[in-house]
Amino acid sequence: MTLGLINANPVVHAKKERVARTEDLHADDAVDPLEIYDILDPEHPYSLEQLSVLSEESITVDDKMGRILITFTPTIQHCSMATVIGLCLRVKLKHFFPPHYKVDIKVSPGSHADEESVNKQLNDKERVAAALENPNLRQLVDECLYSNEL
Repeated sequence: MTLGLINANPVVHAKKERVARTEDLHADDAVDPLEIYDILDPEHPYSLEQLSVLSEESITVDDKMGRILITFTPTIQHCSMATVIGLCLRVKLKHFFPPHYKVDIKVSPGSHADEESVNKQLNDKERVAAALENPNLRQLVDECLYSNEL
């Protein structure tokens, strides 16, 4: 189930220059925003950074408390894909981090017309589980996550 483009002409921003990491990412158990950002931004056809949906600065990590906060910005106020984007981020992180990490995913304040509702949906375990049990929605999430691997 592939949907048509919601925002056919998004504003595309330049990518931020990053210094390549030379150390082993798994040398210690510490997690940082750049590691999470590298996991989440798969670049198809534009990266989430180029669309200003997600940036390294929009990720907060409290490694001692085992908490991760992802704040993303939909490209338009009435983006119907906001919950799907959030679900994709959550599923992607679930594959990389142990269950003791508490992950909160929110839309940036003022960036979506239904901000409170989207945030509630994305951070309620039962709602997330129910959404991922829906075969059509699960297929859409899988397409978003794995289309660059096919």
